[in-house]
Amino acid sequence: MTATEAPTDDWERLWLPLWPLAGDDLLEGVYRQSRASALGRRYIEANPEALSNLLVVDIDHPDAALRALSARGSHPMPNAVVSNRRNGHAHAVWALSEPVTRTEYARRKPLAYAAAITEGLRRAVDGDTGYSGLLTKNPTHDDWDTEWIHSAGYELDQLAEELGERMPPPRWRETKRQRENVAGLGRNCSLFESARHWAYRETRLFLPTQDADGLGRSIHREVHERNAAFADPLPASEARAIAASIHRWITTRSRMWADGAAVYEATFTTIQAARGRKSAEARKRTIDERIATLRAGV
Repeated sequence: MTATEAPTDDWERLWLPLWPLAGDDLLEGVYRQSRASALGRRYIEANPEALSNLLVVDIDHPDAALRALSARGSHPMPNAVVSNRRNGHAHAVWALSEPVTRTEYARRKPLAYAAAITEGLRRAVDGDTGYSGLLTKNPTHDDWDTEWIHSAGYELDQLAEELGERMPPPRWRETKRQRENVAGLGRNCSLFESARHWAYRETRLFLPTQDADGLGRSIHREVHERNAAFADPLPASEARAIAASIHRWITTRSRMWADGAAVYEATFTTIQAARGRKSAEARKRTIDERIATLRAGV
């Protein structure tokens, strides 16, 4: 397969960071620098902190380019495949026609959808589950072999439709394996989902005094602690945005904050009682089934 040089104009149009992380050796670290300077480095930040328009999958196989380009109906063609000529490993890049926002004001559903699509792309080419998606091989650098396929952007629905059965199931992030191997945009979604459920319970402590500032500090602390537990944490700014989004929703849009402590406690008690009855009924059914089985065997 002959490598084709990535058209500079196309790449600069698709690549959005203005002050990206970049470097030549990951062991020596990467640093923020001007866009022009970063384009001379081997590794560059794939997306700006507030947006994602490039979905990148790391394929750690000697036939990585073949896996990415031989779709055979299993996945859409990437825009580019950037390969290490020494071992064949590559980064496959899909560009979106509309960037997905990752700030505190972002809608969560498009972000979760993009994370699921990235997971589908990873499954289609057997990509690395531990790849964070933060840095990618610079397709314009001479150290890499780049296959430039096309410059058109994909809509999320288009990617999902072409992936078909490769798309993960709706609750894929809740499996034990995925919780332990959260990668790419999935880290953002996983952190948001786990932290918001924790925050809903934590709200009980601050409702009696309507201490919104205290709740905000508690949420921020918890989000940053959970983020630090990732093998490759999100940038601090992204963690702050997630905490701010959760806090803003609870204090401005949730019924539990608007209704106050008394209503919250009454609702909480009702829910717990319902769960208790459901659990008791399930245990009774199990016991009855066991008794019936034993009697049938007599």
